[in-house]
Amino acid sequence: MKQLAFIVFQDNDNARYLVEAITEDNPHAEVQHMPALIRVQAEKRLEIRRETVEAKIGREWDVQEMLTDVISIGGNVAEDDDSFVLEWKN
Repeated sequence: MKQLAFIVFQDNDNARYLVEAITEDNPHAEVQHMPALIRVQAEKRLEIRRETVEAKIGREWDVQEMLTDVISIGGNVAEDDDSFVLEWKN
């Protein structure tokens, strides 16, 4: 059975920039667009990097800002000022 790390966002302008950044940093990730939400998933691990998001949105960005657009996550979370990582460590 695959262990998919995932994050689900409300489908809004902020989330679209986040998804662009996530797929740039995680080329193995799959994106699913559904009514009112966007799900990004990858086997074992997803990493969201502050510097990539800042390049997409054109301003400074705090990793915590993302949480206002998150609906659900799957995986163990490792977070610091520069990244937000979801992964399964088994």
